[in-house]
Amino acid sequence: MAELTEFETHRRRLWAVAYRITGSVADADDAVQETWLRWQALPEGEATDPRAYLTTVVSRICYDQLGSARSRRETYVGPWLPEPVVAQSPAPGSPEDRVTLDESVGMAMLTVLERLTPAERTAFILHDVFAVPFPEIAEVVGRTPDSVRQLASRARRRVRDQAPRRSVDRGEHRRAVDAFLAAVMGGDFDGLLEILDPQVVYRADSGGKVKGAARLPVIGGEKVARFALRLMRGFDRRTMSMTVRDVNGAPGLLFRDPAGGLAGVFAFTLDGDDGRIVGIDVVLNPDKLGHLDLDTV
Repeated sequence: MAELTEFETHRRRLWAVAYRITGSVADADDAVQETWLRWQALPEGEATDPRAYLTTVVSRICYDQLGSARSRRETYVGPWLPEPVVAQSPAPGSPEDRVTLDESVGMAMLTVLERLTPAERTAFILHDVFAVPFPEIAEVVGRTPDSVRQLASRARRRVRDQAPRRSVDRGEHRRAVDAFLAAVMGGDFDGLLEILDPQVVYRADSGGKVKGAARLPVIGGEKVARFALRLMRGFDRRTMSMTVRDVNGAPGLLFRDPAGGLAGVFAFTLDGDDGRIVGIDVVLNPDKLGHLDLDTV
């Protein structure tokens, strides 16, 4: 039986791989658990390179999950966004400790990855993010190494064309989020216009389970500003709370309205040139927030 201590040395990497491939905290947790069960059943010494073996296993599980996930998302009500990873605390084992936070885990990037085929996505993530050799990726997706090389190259071009430009530094990102928070809490329409790009895109993932949530993207600074202020007026200001937290590696917002039974996570994408907000992704679907400790908000 393979050792638990050996598996634990790779758990963080395995979860990071699984989350990027699936875009789901729950699916990533399930994939890592299934990988552990297979590792546990492996005869001692069977895997000469545990890191490579475990990466291949968790990747294949996630790759298989993508097929059924794509069919479910075709019938999903409204925009589909990844499950957010929100920093609850700096304690070991918290979400930010389970994932290497870089651009590949940003909400905007994960949304772009949704447009790739399962094979393209898996090849791109394994090769470009985790430096897995093409022959090992070929075992995961059932292709030849040359075919996998082409998959990764095609995915790389699509990501380069569709992904947002590199965001501003963390301090400027935080200042933009603070400005957005101050404006929406203060009902400051002009303040929102100052921080929102004229072509900003607001997307809300409610899965059709939250009344009043936009089922189509809202585009344009004035439209998004009006929508955000209208959304705030629907909350009970005496009981609601909204706080800045790291969302998928960058400053975002976590809010909770106990009176209305609502909660959500805001992720922001900023323009690297002028520091304005070009994208707001809001996850409202309660099914995608179950892993968060909302009582800390």
